[in-house]
Amino acid sequence: MSAERLLLIIEDDEAFARTLARSFERREYKVIVASGHDEAAELLATHSPGYAVVDLKLKGNTSGLACVQMLHQHDPDMLIVVLTGFASIGTAVEAIKLGAVQYLAKPSNTDDIEAAFGHVAGSAEVEVTNRSTSIKTLEWERIHAVLAETDFNISETARRLGMHRRTLARKLEKQRVK
Repeated sequence: MSAERLLLIIEDDEAFARTLARSFERREYKVIVASGHDEAAELLATHSPGYAVVDLKLKGNTSGLACVQMLHQHDPDMLIVVLTGFASIGTAVEAIKLGAVQYLAKPSNTDDIEAAFGHVAGSAEVEVTNRSTSIKTLEWERIHAVLAETDFNISETARRLGMHRRTLARKLEKQRVK
């Protein structure tokens, strides 16, 4: 099968990865699945996918951004979509800088992901809203930017933000986006 229809899914949630894989297989993609960075690196030794879907937060507080970087270095033409339940402006910007073509917040379905593969160029037609960003949203985005910087290490993130680790954990639990 040609690389243009080979899809690599890097997702540590086995049930979600299986569901996503089945959905793409019904759309005539050949799908390979990795649960993390090292497993994906092993698959790249024998496969050349044209597409990849990468979860931002993997087991062990591993960042999917490292996977995006590795995939882009392996093949700069690979279409990489980052999918996350922990969306923030900071991680979105870094994902695009590292080689992702799109960044989608969960819940996203197969239609959304496939559309993201086809929407690689920017658009000046995106509507700019007049709504200002709330303090809570700014705080949330700052927390997630620092989380990404620290590879999702809660203790180090709390130290950098100048707050107690339990306070940060409560904020993350209260705002969970899954």
